[in-house]
Amino acid sequence: MSVLPSESSASPQTAPAQRLGLYDTWWTVAAAALAACLGLSACAWISLHLRVDATLHIAALFAHLASLVLGFGAVLVADYYALLCLTGRCTLRDALNNAGRLHVPIWTGLAGLVASGVMLHPDFGSALTRTKLGLVLVLTLNGLQAGLLNRRMTQQGADAFAPRFLAWGAATALVSQVCWWGAVVIGFRNSQH
Repeated sequence: MSVLPSESSASPQTAPAQRLGLYDTWWTVAAAALAACLGLSACAWISLHLRVDATLHIAALFAHLASLVLGFGAVLVADYYALLCLTGRCTLRDALNNAGRLHVPIWTGLAGLVASGVMLHPDFGSALTRTKLGLVLVLTLNGLQAGLLNRRMTQQGADAFAPRFLAWGAATALVSQVCWWGAVVIGFRNSQH
């Protein structure tokens, strides 16, 4: 016969270990960046070996454009909130909270662009195409560190942020805009040829 320990003799319950999140440390962001580099490389390799018919090509082009609207549109909204903050029409805390909510549509749009781009037969012999792929890689890495920045600024209790956070945020937004607009312009130009 077994005897169950009484509550007074049982060891105290320890709190369950908290899961490590993507934006918790530079190490988790670096691991995600490595996975993203490998994923983008795999997509480039697949696009070299994948053959799609005209119907699937048109469907992929539609998915590519829809993903652009979703991802880049969400980026523009996030940057709009930053402009509202700079003009005093909302607080920095509100801008951060709204930008944080936009991470899912931004990442969904970027993933859709990459997945559909695999089926659009990119010409890797073209310097413009290689530049566009470089911009997508930089954009992805920038987005990963932006998530860490957003988390760190959100965790900070004050409404006034250290100048290093503000400079980091401005540089992140600038890199994001250059990469998105650059990829859009190159994509448009490539579609003309």
